[in-house]
Amino acid sequence: MIKVAINGYGTIGKRVADAVSLQRDMKVIGVSKTRPNAEAFVAQERGYPLFIADMSKAQAFSDAGITVAGSVEDMIRSADIVVDATPGGVGVKNRALYEKHKVKALWQGGESHEIAGFSFNASCNYEGARNRQFVRVVSCNTTGLCRIIKAVDEGFGVTKVRAVMVRRGADPHVIKKGPIDSVVLDPVGIPSHHGPDVNSVLPDITIVTMAMIVPTTQMHMHALIFELASDATREEILAIIKAHPRLGLVKKATGIVSTAELKEYVMDLGRPRSDLWENGIYEDSVSVVGRDLYLFQAIHQEADVVVENIDAIRAMAGDVADGATSIRMTNEALGFVAI
Repeated sequence: MIKVAINGYGTIGKRVADAVSLQRDMKVIGVSKTRPNAEAFVAQERGYPLFIADMSKAQAFSDAGITVAGSVEDMIRSADIVVDATPGGVGVKNRALYEKHKVKALWQGGESHEIAGFSFNASCNYEGARNRQFVRVVSCNTTGLCRIIKAVDEGFGVTKVRAVMVRRGADPHVIKKGPIDSVVLDPVGIPSHHGPDVNSVLPDITIVTMAMIVPTTQMHMHALIFELASDATREEILAIIKAHPRLGLVKKATGIVSTAELKEYVMDLGRPRSDLWENGIYEDSVSVVGRDLYLFQAIHQEADVVVENIDAIRAMAGDVADGATSIRMTNEALGFVAI
């Protein structure tokens, strides 16, 4: 049983904790919060031992009716692997703490590749993460890009990828962040950080990315163009997507043409928190013209990295040798079959 600590019980951390709790080979031994808030109450309701970084704040938790199990260092000492789900830029400060206690740790895509020296995607480089002390799970957008690029490259070869990311402005619960009534280039220069981040996982792929932020909270949307190395038909590309455990096909027959409708669809299917763990590739957008492949895909920023964290934990523990087996174990534990 892999003992997992979640350092940072927020948007990603709370989802990872719930996913870990469903795995037969893992156990949540604690989660951390910096202040008593709604998520701290949820953690207590879920039965996760709650730890805090600053023990001088223990009384504030107690006054709120929340039991504190100890300090973050206490939690780390009891863990086999720590999932660092703290905000971007904070996790890098925690590395010294993990080194001090000789514990394995994995970070999220808000940190740079250099924090761990290895960036992870289960469909692409699972075996390279086996038994590593430190791993970084790439961001939601990079996760979605790596999945589809790797799958198409294995089938027909990818000479070049051009990608435009239309990014959500903030997560649904965030009330102090925009933009409002604006489209913001992020950045104005080319490429955006997504292309180099893809290359931290798939170094041989030529990719150019552009990105913008829009006033929505639902999901990101990608417009992708692939130059293929060999001839392919639309039907062959669709077959690749349908066969992949983390590529979902938004069927034309559903009538879904937006991220809002897709989120509603996933909610109606009964997914926890309406989470779309897979890429949402719009069936009717998949087109092949000559050796150019075109498609749109929706990426749920709160969800697609969650399953990747589970597989990264399993790879770092070293007990499961291949990515396909871990992906199947993770998906089955979540009751997850791609749309």
